Amino acid sequence: MELKKKIKVLVVDDSILFREILVRGISSDPQIEVVATAGDPFEARDKIIQYEPDVMTCDVEMPKMNGIEFIRRLIPQYPLPIIVISSANNVVFDAMNAGAIDFVAKPDVKSVKWVEKFIYEIIDKIKIASSAKIYRKTDSNLLKTVDPVIKSEANKLIAIGASTGGTEAIHSILRYLPRTIPGIVVVQHIPPDFSRMFAERLNTTINLEVKEAKTGDFVENGKVLIAPGDRHMKIKKIGDRYRVDCFEGEKVNGHCPSVDVLFESVAKEAGSDAVGVILTGMGYDGAKGLQLMRRKGARTIGQDENTSVVYGMPKVAYNIGAVEKQVPLNQIATAIYTFIYE
Repeated sequence: MELKKKIKVLVVDDSILFREILVRGISSDPQIEVVATAGDPFEARDKIIQYEPDVMTCDVEMPKMNGIEFIRRLIPQYPLPIIVISSANNVVFDAMNAGAIDFVAKPDVKSVKWVEKFIYEIIDKIKIASSAKIYRKTDSNLLKTVDPVIKSEANKLIAIGASTGGTEAIHSILRYLPRTIPGIVVVQHIPPDFSRMFAERLNTTINLEVKEAKTGDFVENGKVLIAPGDRHMKIKKIGDRYRVDCFEGEKVNGHCPSVDVLFESVAKEAGSDAVGVILTGMGYDGAKGLQLMRRKGARTIGQDENTSVVYGMPKVAYNIGAVEKQVPLNQIATAIYTFIYE
């Protein structure tokens, strides 16, 4: 029987100690081989040419050139999946915008428990990244960011779910939606703290109001609520409005927050007044929830394979008949708009 080829990884970090911790940790997995390490972007560039890695892990703060600029210059020439390792701050989203596909919070090396958790997470993300597609973004979108004269759609609701590659996909969709759009609820698989940063970043870069959700928040036109990174989020209809409930709970489909938890509540509470969108990501979270939404009369949209960083979640949803319309990323905003106002 032919042995499965190991995933070749290049580790880039200026700290010798952290490189050693990372190399030892991820090499413990039999499916992964660290083929090289580098202490700065210039050394990394040479190692990429020499070893042709399948995945690269990259620190953000490095000498000679920061990781974000390195990624921005690298991707057009060597389009390989990159996982950014950084302390919990907004620069990870700059790295995602530059072309990285995922990120992990750098651990406190003095905490054995934190390091073990980090190693487990980075191994999982490396395996996902090894099958990821590097999608070159485009600004072309059929919908212009304008506020058209439209009738009130206060009882409508838009629900979005995403995982790997989702932060940039969500941004590219929301930036094209007008301020008059019905309220939007989002589950993105993302660590705690980063969900708040993600919401704050969106709030400063698009026309809609965006915030990390908390229990009691109402879904309102022109407003986006992002599920906290360590809590499930549901909606509940109160009169003619929708209110969110964020709560701790066991992982569902391997995740908390779970897209299925949100979508199932949307199916129950909003029915045919909802539009569901499932985006790039590994696994199957959200597929059954989207299917239930469609059965309850909601309109449903799935991202296509060519523009998905990882065509997992949208593929499963499409295969079980949960997706009414499958379109490229740059047409999803238009599809949402059409379903709401047609």
